[in-house]
Parts: sequence; structure tokens; C-alpha cells
Amino acid sequence: MRGRRKPPVSPLPQRDGIDAVRVRLPEDPEGRWASVGEHLADRFGGAIGADRVAGMLDAGRFVGADGAAVRGSEPYAAGRYLWFHRDFAAEVPVPFPVGVVYRDERIVVADKPHFLATTPRGRHITETAVARLRRELDLPALQPAHRLDRLTAGLVLFVVRPQDRGAYQTLFRDRRVRKEYEAVAPYDPGVALPRTVRSRIVKDRGVLAAREEPGEANSESYVELVEHRGALGRYRLVPATGRTHQLRVHMNALGLPIVHDPLYPVVEPDEAAEDGDRPLQLLARVLEFTDPVGGEPRRFASALRLSAWPEG
Repeated sequence: MRGRRKPPVSPLPQRDGIDAVRVRLPEDPEGRWASVGEHLADRFGGAIGADRVAGMLDAGRFVGADGAAVRGSEPYAAGRYLWFHRDFAAEVPVPFPVGVVYRDERIVVADKPHFLATTPRGRHITETAVARLRRELDLPALQPAHRLDRLTAGLVLFVVRPQDRGAYQTLFRDRRVRKEYEAVAPYDPGVALPRTVRSRIVKDRGVLAAREEPGEANSESYVELVEHRGALGRYRLVPATGRTHQLRVHMNALGLPIVHDPLYPVVEPDEAAEDGDRPLQLLARVLEFTDPVGGEPRRFASALRLSAWPEG
């Protein structure tokens, strides 16, 4: 079976570091849509209202591959591509910079702050690490090779050139990147460390917290106490797998929940997860791998520090 042709390049530039939405008009064997406007009203009217769709067409916000505005009255043509920019809801700015640890012609290694999502999702669109870096570095093709949880700070690898993206993403998919994290959590001399924690972690869609359940282990983390001060300890965490919230789940299972974690051991109100004075004390400190394009060894270390463990 012949594959679908590669879509044409968007005629619209990014807005606030976000690509325009691409729409492909589907096949219509029943002849439901006589015009482009009828299809778009059916497709998007349930979400934003048919009048809003009509207003966007009248304002020339839908364009074709040539960049020209599309009229709602134009005949429907299956397979045609259209583009438009979404309206972004106002977002609360994350008042911390995205640091650049390293940059060359292939990659950018950034220090993502707490509370900043890596990629657009849900209500976080323009206030994301990738959108910010595209704007600040003037790199519109920049894409992350992996994701870091919004509440976790630290290193994220971004790829500059589209032709290199697959090679770097494959590194993470195949677990050929050594990741090292730092966490601040309670100190308990009764917990024997270092140790390797293995368990089965399950995360249900729509449920905030993951859980452990009996069965074959699908997650593995190495946990080591680096030092302690009074009731708190500083821990080095090295995950061998990448389940959702894995390190947070494993630390909680040891009776050492990470400081300011709004989900473990108890799911707290939404406000707790947004309290800028109480960031989750988890930091992606080290990324180490063999570069899949150049072949050279790479090792990067975060310049960030966890607020609950000031330098002494």
C-alpha cells in the first residue's frame, strides 16, 4: 500500500513559538460537505461554535498551502490542507528563566525550571520550555528529544535540526541515556540505603497519582543517600526505566516522600501544586550518552540547586 504523501510545509510562521494547526480535509464519499465552511463548522463548531468558525473564515485566519486566505464558500476538496493559528488563553507566566547549559548546531541542553511544562499540553501552551526557547534562541524547528515532568526541574535535551530528531529520540526510547536525579526527602536511618527499588507502577488516565500493584516489575530505580542534615536527606536517584512519576512513587514507597510533593503520599488540592514557594524537591541533574550523530561522549550537569538544600 502506498503511503500518504508528506504534507506541505506550513505557510504560516510560528506564533509565540507555537506552530499553526494543520487540517487535512478528509474523504467525503457521502457528499456531506459542499463547501469548506460547512466542513469546518462541523469539525470545530462543537468546540468553539459555528459562528466563531465563520468569523475566523471571514477574518482570513484559515489559509491554504499557498498562504492565501480560504473562503468558506470554496468548494470542498478532499485531501486539501489548511492551516490556522489557535487563540491562546491567557497563561500565568512562570517567573523563572530557562537556562541554556549547552548549545551547538545539533542540540540545546536546557535547565528547565520548576512549574514549566516541557511541551504544550492542556492549559500550558506558550508558557512551555520549547515555546520559550524557540522564541528566545530564534530556533523555530527546535523540538524536545524527551519530556521532563512540569513540577520537576533540570536538564532537557532539545534537537535543533529536524533531520536529527529521530536519532536523539531513539536514544531515550532505547534507554541509552544515563539520567541522574537529585532529591530532598526525609532522612530515616532505619531505611537501608543504597538499594535498587523494583515494582510494578500503573498510571490510569484521568487519575493524578500513579500506584504500585502486585505483578511483574516494570520500573527500576537506584536510590542512594548522599548526605543528611537533621531530619532531611539529599538523595541521588538513577532510574533504569521511565514510568510516570517513577522516582516519586519509589521514594514514597520507601517512606521517604520527596519534599513538597503534591501527590505522594497524599493528593493535595490544586493550589499546592502551583505554590511557587514550595517547588517539588526533585532535580534532573545529569544526562550522559554517546552522541548518535557525532559519536562523541556527552555529559551535562544542571546548574540549578534545590531550595530545600542550600549550599553550605
